[in-house]
Amino acid sequence: MREPDADDLLGTATGIDPAGLADEDIMRELGSLHRTRLDTLRHGPDAALSTHLRRTAELETEYLARHPGREVDPHRLTQAL
Repeated sequence: MREPDADDLLGTATGIDPAGLADEDIMRELGSLHRTRLDTLRHGPDAALSTHLRRTAELETEYLARHPGREVDPHRLTQAL
């Protein structure tokens, strides 16, 4: 196995592979993305919005893969009509 280089440790311009992040790092990154979501949607260039959407999907997919039985709040369920 090779030693990690700077690119492995720092990630790319779009972030470290979520599979390599600890749970607390995924939650921190998701929190940051969700805080900046509206501003990016309203004022970011198309490339920034595209990157934001892709990164959010990557991190959320990894979170759901790790926590398939996450607790669902019954008060947040949509009522069937």
